[in-house]
Amino acid sequence: MSARPTIRVKPKEGKRARAGAPWLFSNEIEMAKQLAPGSLVNVMLDDGNSLGTGFFNPKSLIAVRLIDSALDRAIDEAFFVEKLSRALAIREALFEAPYYRLVHAEGDGLPGLNIDRFGTTFTVQISTAGMEALKDVILSALKKVAAPAKIILRADAPSRALEGLESYVDGTGRITVEENGVTYFADAGAGQKTGWYYDQRENRAFMAKLAKGKTVLDAYSYVGGFALAAANAGAKEVAGLESSGPAVALAEEAAAAAHLPAKFLKVDVFDELERLVSAKETFDVVIGDPPPFVKAKKDLEAGAKAYRKLARLCAQTTAPGGFLFLASCSHNIAMDRLAYECAMGIARAGRQARLIHQAGAGPDHPVHPMLPESAYLKALVYALD
Repeated sequence: MSARPTIRVKPKEGKRARAGAPWLFSNEIEMAKQLAPGSLVNVMLDDGNSLGTGFFNPKSLIAVRLIDSALDRAIDEAFFVEKLSRALAIREALFEAPYYRLVHAEGDGLPGLNIDRFGTTFTVQISTAGMEALKDVILSALKKVAAPAKIILRADAPSRALEGLESYVDGTGRITVEENGVTYFADAGAGQKTGWYYDQRENRAFMAKLAKGKTVLDAYSYVGGFALAAANAGAKEVAGLESSGPAVALAEEAAAAAHLPAKFLKVDVFDELERLVSAKETFDVVIGDPPPFVKAKKDLEAGAKAYRKLARLCAQTTAPGGFLFLASCSHNIAMDRLAYECAMGIARAGRQARLIHQAGAGPDHPVHPMLPESAYLKALVYALD
């Protein structure tokens, strides 16, 4: 008899989990509110079959996050060494330089854990109670597998509140990021997420190819991801719009260090786009890569309107014959809905468009085959007449 608590799935519930998804919602199980958030549990179906080992949190809508298909699996240092080693092997096959997302939560079988690598500096983002309880074990395993010179803990994602967790950051540090032949600067301790967005790597390279000899506008430029890639690819002139002063400063510093023709403005992006439209200023390539407008399902309609507005304004600032890139990092808006809102925004700008490219995150952000929510990033590229 196992000493580990058992969570039972209600009859006829947990359809997605039965098919292989790693989540069970609170209404799908027989709740055990006496268990502490983050408890390791065995998960059993009503027919006597099992789903394996998971983390349980009575405070979360996602009450169970499965981590292994075996019952009573020891989730210890050896377990994490195995998982991290496999993740590292995949990234080393994909990338020559040690700049990538090493662990991407459910996509790598480690729900609630993201790890980004910046050379010998690693940022570890923990967003669930189960992973928080095993923090020291995770860090020990990471040291064995990758021998980091520095680890920065970013336990400050807003989603931690849904798990009943407090937020904190342990460690500070400016980082250098090498990507697509460009050197960027970021702040791993105070910047957005883990300091950098590796998920747009391939999309930045795609848009950079379109930028040679062109004028480029990067709306929501952060530390210059798309803007500096375009400048490095031979863009004639690049402007970045960003509301964060520290991010603008880092982007300007990187541009100056590499002698790239890019300028950055600290502005409210929507206000500046409105000004550009009024002034009839246009650019050959326009990029709209905003923060999530749909942070929760309840935000869908308001967020959809924001994406439509962004598409309209960006289309109005795209020169005839130009290219427009629009993206969403909100998993709560589906690709078909995003594409519809972008198409409507472009139409309301009075523009004719061809959708020439659709994409998601790069390969260091693997998608769980049974969890469409893990395919959160959506990117659309249009050629405008």
